[in-house]
Amino acid sequence: MKPSLVIALAAVVGIWSAQSAFAQHAGMPPGMTHEEHLAQMKKDAETKRRGAEAMGFDQETTTHHFTLTADGGTIAVSANDRDDLTSRDQIRAHLQTIAMEFGRGEFGKPVATHAELPPGVEAMQRAKDQIRYVVEERPGGGLVRIVTADPVAVEAVHAFLRYQITEHKTGDPLSVQEAPARDRPSM
Repeated sequence: MKPSLVIALAAVVGIWSAQSAFAQHAGMPPGMTHEEHLAQMKKDAETKRRGAEAMGFDQETTTHHFTLTADGGTIAVSANDRDDLTSRDQIRAHLQTIAMEFGRGEFGKPVATHAELPPGVEAMQRAKDQIRYVVEERPGGGLVRIVTADPVAVEAVHAFLRYQITEHKTGDPLSVQEAPARDRPSM
């Protein structure tokens, strides 16, 4: 084989290998290295594991949604399968518990889930007497409505919910929304 052909083949193989090393696979966010993606997947798996322990239900068979509203926001959780009464009941028990705990300024479950103190929590703890947590049952689960007239508390609630949206990767809007009809208080 001619030396020039060997060099050309080596160059092609080298370029192909370099491109393969930096190629992204399905589900890998653009601009993220393979190592960063593996670290993110590990973090997500750990968050789901800790969340299942702290919340008392499987994170894979349930869905969270967070909504920022003018007077606070909502935390909604539902079973992915409407016939999954076990998850539904576990969700409802969890929402009752966090509404009581948050009302006392206790945020141990979010800390246990995320392995850090979420933004907004310290201000929510200081404003605990100005924030109401109202639990409402929904088909397949329920929601906690977080309501306050205190502008500082509203900003704290928004910071907390934005963090939840980002960490749980719900895709929910990070801006204030009018509560969807399904999330408005029952009359």
